[in-house]
Amino acid sequence: MTGRVGFISLGCPKNLVDSERILTQLRTDGYEVVPSYDEADLVIVNTCVFIDSAVEESLETIGEALKENGKVLVTGCLGAQDGVIRTAHPDVLAITGPHQYEAVLGQVREHLPPPPAHDPFVDLVPAQGVKLTPRHYAYLKISEGCNHRCSFCIIPSMRGDLVSRSAGDVLGEAERLVEAGVQELLVVSQDTSAYGVDIRYKTGFWGGKPVKSRLMELCEAMGSLGAWVRLHYVYPYPSVDKLIPLMQDGLILPYLDIPLQHASPRILKAMRRPAAAEKSLERIQKWRAACPDLTLRSTFIVGFPGETEQEFEQLLQFLRDAELDRVGCFPYSPVEGATANALPGAIPEALRHERYEAFMHVQQGISAQRLARKVGQEIEVLIDDFDEQGDAIARSQGDAPEIDGHVFISGAEGLHIGQRLQVEVTDADDYDLYGVPVLDW
Repeated sequence: MTGRVGFISLGCPKNLVDSERILTQLRTDGYEVVPSYDEADLVIVNTCVFIDSAVEESLETIGEALKENGKVLVTGCLGAQDGVIRTAHPDVLAITGPHQYEAVLGQVREHLPPPPAHDPFVDLVPAQGVKLTPRHYAYLKISEGCNHRCSFCIIPSMRGDLVSRSAGDVLGEAERLVEAGVQELLVVSQDTSAYGVDIRYKTGFWGGKPVKSRLMELCEAMGSLGAWVRLHYVYPYPSVDKLIPLMQDGLILPYLDIPLQHASPRILKAMRRPAAAEKSLERIQKWRAACPDLTLRSTFIVGFPGETEQEFEQLLQFLRDAELDRVGCFPYSPVEGATANALPGAIPEALRHERYEAFMHVQQGISAQRLARKVGQEIEVLIDDFDEQGDAIARSQGDAPEIDGHVFISGAEGLHIGQRLQVEVTDADDYDLYGVPVLDW
């Protein structure tokens, strides 16, 4: 007898890590994870509520799982809104909120008892746990929750305030991942630069040595493992300046994912964001002067309530001045429970999308110009896949998986997924690079 569980993970990488933790414990308990509704005895849906479209996707996915399987457990951020789920889908078996791992496992055991023949000494689980990413990269979550109260966001009400993991715990997981073959560690949290604030940078221990639970010390230690270390969701605090020397020394990737959201001081204040655009631009220029290879990614919201044409133009000018390498943009979407919904000056949906198109047009030109500068350079890449023609699909140090561009490599015979190598860039377009392996790779 086996207990067979289907699993659907929606939303951001932080949600993906939650899914991996649940799946790891399910495998430890002897459950089998299966890829289809027909094979599953029940289905778990890990949900997202970041914007209204994410809520819609979550509800549609729950409905599909109920239709195709009939036995569904719901967890994740939307799980904190029990009434929303019950109104749409009253037949779900049970609901839990985000990172309530033990509660989810308890519900699985209640509705699907673990296999009686399970032998934990035979049914082994990898030391690094079950991963939903390819073998050569993994997300590493260093904290839960967030201390900010941005007016457009309800994540703190779902996930609570900042709760940092100890440095020893994080580094132990990082070491296990690298020993299992991971070539890239993607560090994620709701606010990565605030790591350790809540535990007063408590000293942890790794390899018998003390390590403070502070981002710089954590990155310094993690960089000694030999894998790429990529930082996501870093607020532009002055403390981030201390990370630049680690990038110059090659301990962590010269890459920062900074959610700036806007450039107008008035809009940033209405958003309750913790940084001013002028200081962000000054800091970006300082970082690039110290580390010319630095890649900067950010996200922005256009059409926020009350945003004037002048403030939108101010945002476009910030884009031109900052010359960010990678940029994502969202037309403002009201999320149930967000305080921004009550702000005056709601922007019509058509105008929000018009501003989105104009924003992306400006950024497309900036991206193309920055990538064109790389033609003729040699860069290190990590191979993710191969296309039908046998060319390698890789990423540079400036490209995070799924959200950034690619490096397409011709002459890829003998290469393999998960390999890092030097490539000469021969061409570029708006978002991607093209190259060939350096002869002595």
